[in-house]
Amino acid sequence: MHILVVEDSRALAAILSARLASFGHEVTLAENGKIGVEKFTKASFDLVLMDIEMPIMNGFEATNRIRAYEATQQWAWTPILFLTASDTLENLVTAIEAGGDDFLAKSVPEDALRAKMKAMGRIAALRRQLSIANQQLDELASRDGLTGLTNRRAMDLKLDMAWEEATSQGRSFGVLMLDVDNFKKYNDHYGHQMGDDCLRSVAAAIESAMTAARAEGCVGKSAFAARYGGEEFAIVMPDMAAPGCERVATLILDSLRARTIAHEKNANYGIVTASIGGACLAKAEGRIADMFRTADIRLYRAKENGRNQAILAD
Repeated sequence: MHILVVEDSRALAAILSARLASFGHEVTLAENGKIGVEKFTKASFDLVLMDIEMPIMNGFEATNRIRAYEATQQWAWTPILFLTASDTLENLVTAIEAGGDDFLAKSVPEDALRAKMKAMGRIAALRRQLSIANQQLDELASRDGLTGLTNRRAMDLKLDMAWEEATSQGRSFGVLMLDVDNFKKYNDHYGHQMGDDCLRSVAAAIESAMTAARAEGCVGKSAFAARYGGEEFAIVMPDMAAPGCERVATLILDSLRARTIAHEKNANYGIVTASIGGACLAKAEGRIADMFRTADIRLYRAKENGRNQAILAD
């Protein structure tokens, strides 16, 4: 385990650190609660051993601040054991109310300390497994079941945060709306199972184009694609480079055409194609809903102009 020991007595800290290290644990020391909190927020720990009486900031206040910090992090909880020479009922109540989990006597015998650390190690292992499982569940919940792209609910959440950040910092922002051309005719002609396969291929083409766009530096790492609904997709591009919108749209259309998915009912083309409308701002301002409305209007203009194209300006 990686253990944070917060103890103002150098002698006691050194002894405890040596004992824990002899059990195979990694130990980080902090000489008071303030420094302990600072170190906790900058590294990952499996366990905190916290002295109660310390200068500058005592253990109760430090524990309160650690729990407040963890409340801002996803799936965060770290066991905190108070180091004490006096396990009074008053201290026990205060410790639990401050967010602590247990007591550990500073004079704890070697065998008892070893046993306690084994128990904490099991808790740490379970906590890591739970965190991984929860992250996997979050990932599954944010993905569209058919295409694997970000789903509409997760898109709205990510979009709101990205837009707020972009407008507050005056950064660029781009949105593309994509619709598969004559998709109803595709479904009617080939069947819904083939229609599902088609949407998966369109999603793969979009992902491939986004990877290429990132490699070229057209869009930032936070850009993502989402299934907006039905055969419609959205590409959200915070921190977009100046020619980013046009280049990404071109990459997507080229990537989809290169797959040459047969579509007999897509007049003039004979393969699956898409129409794209976009809205791009050098400096994010106003409402994100207005950008989507603009992109949507241009999408339908692209369809009216013959499909298989992108329109990104009036």
